[in-house]
Amino acid sequence: QGNWLLVWSVILLAHTAHGCPEKCLCHRASKTADCKNRGFTEIPARLPPEIQILQLQNNRIWRINQNAFTATPLLKILDLSNNSLSSVAPGAFQKLRYLQVLNLTRNLIHYVENKSFSFLPHLKELDLSSNSIIRLPETFGNSTGNITLLSVKHNKLQKMERILLESLPNLKVVLFKDNPWQCNCNIFGLKLWLESFLYRGGISDGIICSAPGIRKGKDLLKVPYELFGACPLRTAHVHVVSSHQHGSEQRSWPKHGHHGEFGDGGRVGCEPKARPRPVSLRHAIATVVITGVVCGIVCLMMLAAAVYGCAYAAITAKYHKEHLAPVRQHGTAEEKERIESSLP
Repeated sequence: QGNWLLVWSVILLAHTAHGCPEKCLCHRASKTADCKNRGFTEIPARLPPEIQILQLQNNRIWRINQNAFTATPLLKILDLSNNSLSSVAPGAFQKLRYLQVLNLTRNLIHYVENKSFSFLPHLKELDLSSNSIIRLPETFGNSTGNITLLSVKHNKLQKMERILLESLPNLKVVLFKDNPWQCNCNIFGLKLWLESFLYRGGISDGIICSAPGIRKGKDLLKVPYELFGACPLRTAHVHVVSSHQHGSEQRSWPKHGHHGEFGDGGRVGCEPKARPRPVSLRHAIATVVITGVVCGIVCLMMLAAAVYGCAYAAITAKYHKEHLAPVRQHGTAEEKERIESSLP
């Protein structure tokens, strides 16, 4: 028993000498700190400054102090999945200038503050899936334009600001699955962005509407533009982008606060109102052409009838003139009767 105590003491001393927390396993060769399943409620202290991978999944971490990662500036991969985080505060990750992958799945996050991921110029993958997020900000922060993968699936999002997605020009993959998307005016800007994104070769699992009832279960991309025709423009945000419609203006739609922004009585006006369907120009031209042809045919028939009538009248008059006049002057009464009887 004394030998075992000695061995554990040596191990603990070795870990302490290298700056590794006593509950973690630190691997110098792979520059990894394995701190998963250790019951941590905060980011552990005394982490080795040279580590590049920090595994903190399956703990009970509920907050991140602003200086939590000051001692680990070289981190490239940070796994905080399956913890108890309820929000992400601005500046929580600002010391991690080399961070490339941030995994925040399976937490209790309800909302993400504006600029929560500022100063992460090398961040490429941001996974926010399987939380309870009800809203996302207009920007993730300064220097986040290199994100190539964003996952927000399995949350409670009803809309998403188009300006946020436009601030991520290098996106290649976006995952939207399993959110209660409200396919009304608030989501029209997202529809336009998604069409342009897919046209440029982006990958997405699509947006399936949850409301209103007539669109439940339908793909947002298949909802006709006409149903958004009555949506008001928000002139405060007009963005010109390069897409398959070069130079066209993309419109942002009314932005509401996060308190009661969906479903309360004041928002019913956001639902597009039905309006008469515009007349097709092609159908109108076809109608005019057909009407003209029919009228032309009728006119030709009337002209032909008039010509025939005039010709018949002229022939009859000539016949009377040539045959009946001599008879009146020189013929007998019997011959006159015989000639008149032969006339039609």
